[in-house]
Formats: sequence, structure tokens, C-alpha cells
Amino acid sequence: MRTILITGQGGSGRTTVAAATALGAAREGARTLVLSADRIDSLGAVLGTATGAEPVRVESGLTAWRPDAAEGFREDLVAFQERAASVLDLLGAGRLDAEELTPLPGAEELALLRALRDAVFSEAYDLLVVDLPPAPDALALLGLPEELRRYLRRLLPAERQAARALRPVLGRLAGVPMPAEWLYETAGRWDVELAAVAAVLEDATTTVRLVAEPGPAGADHVRAATVGLALRGLAVDTLIANRVLPEETHDTWLAGLVAQQGKTLAEWRDTRPVREVPHLGRDPRGLDDLAELDMPGVNPAPDPVGWPVVDQLAEDGVLVWHLPLPGAIRDELDLIRRGDELVVTAGQFRRIVPLPSALRRCTVDGAALRDGELRIRFAPDPKLWPRAR
Repeated sequence: MRTILITGQGGSGRTTVAAATALGAAREGARTLVLSADRIDSLGAVLGTATGAEPVRVESGLTAWRPDAAEGFREDLVAFQERAASVLDLLGAGRLDAEELTPLPGAEELALLRALRDAVFSEAYDLLVVDLPPAPDALALLGLPEELRRYLRRLLPAERQAARALRPVLGRLAGVPMPAEWLYETAGRWDVELAAVAAVLEDATTTVRLVAEPGPAGADHVRAATVGLALRGLAVDTLIANRVLPEETHDTWLAGLVAQQGKTLAEWRDTRPVREVPHLGRDPRGLDDLAELDMPGVNPAPDPVGWPVVDQLAEDGVLVWHLPLPGAIRDELDLIRRGDELVVTAGQFRRIVPLPSALRRCTVDGAALRDGELRIRFAPDPKLWPRAR
């Protein structure tokens, strides 16, 4: 199964593009699910069919789903209360009823990630199209599985479970219930679920379509989003230039906008695959309007954006790590070595990356940005790389 993530500039028509992409794929013969976590049913408005907590069949081969974040939040919190019953009773805490629970900020994003995982492993679809929030929020969402797994490993290291057999004894000696057992079980279950979502995002066939209106603001957004996506190792298969005005116009006011769009489009065409979607003169509503946009369902997958370590030593005896960051600006880059991790900052985006085992035995020897690629030099640490006699 292939996954296409749709994100881009706020207000650029991401949901419309996602719906049109899903419709195009379904009419090409792919069993397609389009997924959205928007609290307002924007997806249903575009499709002309209300969407909700359960998948809805739009037409043959096309299904839409907007998972209910509130229901999932209630179920999770009620289940947590049941597991933590002994601790809550010890503290004299009052229980919360499911009816009084309302989702906290971020519940929609977590519901979307869970639905993405469930959809991919259901085997009921050939293609999953995900309508994501605007790029900055989408990148935070896409980085959530990796970050949460990192937090779990730091807060509840797996090696501490070795003392599991002693917990009943410790509980009797202390005279209080010991919650560690269920805590580690919960953490293990969360880790498995987060790993499943991360596997979807890291799959070589998972790609991104970036949506923007051609113009100065769109160009700035595309550059920043491209850097953020590359930092996450995600490949952009197509830049969707949405609401492109017709080149021939006798309206002097529109002529300025057309010229501005044309300049931006020319710059985009020189650097990446661009799909130009015409302005219909109205907001697309219903399947007929979406079909008129003529969005392709599936493009050939681009080369994956990986962060490989060079296998061989460079001429001066160092290892070089290549991090593709197209569009990055030197002054916006920052690197920090923290133990066995590397903190990489590119503009407004940051990622904490565990170093491969070979590089953990090295010291950072320098870095340079060349041809859209960050190259970090690592010199072997003599204390950790014994030399042969």
C-alpha cells in the first residue's frame, strides 16, 4: 500500500487537492481512502458527502474518513484510569466519567496518526491519501512518533524491566501498591503503536505533495517546508501550484497577479516537478468540480531522501555523513552533539537524530553545506578506535 501525504501553505486548498487526488486515484482503479483530522468537515464539504467517525463510501473505489478525536480520547483516558486504579485510590483521586471528558489540544493529531496506522494495516486499500494541517503543524505531527518513542526510552528504559520480579516483594515491604508493572506494559504497548506509525512515515513509497499558491508568500513557504520535510527524510514527489490564473487576461488588475504567478512558476519549474492546477473561478464543491481539476492519483515515487553514512573513509581519514537538505540556508543551520545524538536545526525545524554506532566512536570534525546537502565530518576517536599494531 502506498501513502501520499498532502500538506502545504495555509489556505492554499490542501483539502481540495487531497480530495481531488483521491478521486483521481479511485477512478484510475485504486482502492483509495482519503483521511482527514480537521475538526470542521472541510473534506466532506469538498466531496459533497458528510464524513465522520466511521469510513464513508463516496463512490466506487473511494472512501473518506474523519476519525472522532473526542471518542478516542475518552476511551484512552477511561482505560488509563482502570489501569491506574490502585494509585488513584491511594491518592484519594476522584474518577472522571466518559461523559464529562472533552479532548485536549492535540487529540485530533493523535487520532489522525492512529487512523493512519489502522488504515495502512487494514489491507482494504491500495492507496491512502492523508489531508494534513499546514506544513509547520504537519511537520510537528509527523515528528511526533519519533519524539514520543525517544521520550519513552529516556523515561522508562527497557533495561530497568530486569527488576520486574522484585516488584511484588518491594510492594509488600513498602506496604503500597507498585504501579511499575502496568506502567511498563503501557509504555511497551505505546512504543509498538508508535513504531507502526513511524514505519509508515519512513516507508520508501510514502511521499509528500506540497500545495501552495504561486507568489512570493508561496515561494517562501515552499522553501521552508522543503527543508523541514527533508529534515524528516520525506520526499516531495510533486509541488502542486494551486489556483493558477489564465495567462491571457484583459483585466489590468489581474495582469499583475498573472505576472507574479508566472515568475514564481518559472522558478519552481527549474528546481522540481510542478503540477499546475487552474483556478476554476469558484471554490470546488462536489465530484464534478474535483474531476475538472484533473489531479493524477499516483505519480512515480521519487528517490527516497535518506541520511546515509559514507562507508569508506575520506582521504584525510574521516567519516562523512551526508544529510540532504535542499533549500537550506547556511545561516539558519545549527548542529549540537549531545552524547550519542545529533541535534540538527534548520530554520524553524529541529530533529534529534541518534548517531549510527560507527559515528558514536567519533568526534565532530566540522560541517559544510554544499549543493543542498549538509556534510558532517567525524574523526575517529583514538580512545574508542584502537589502532592495529
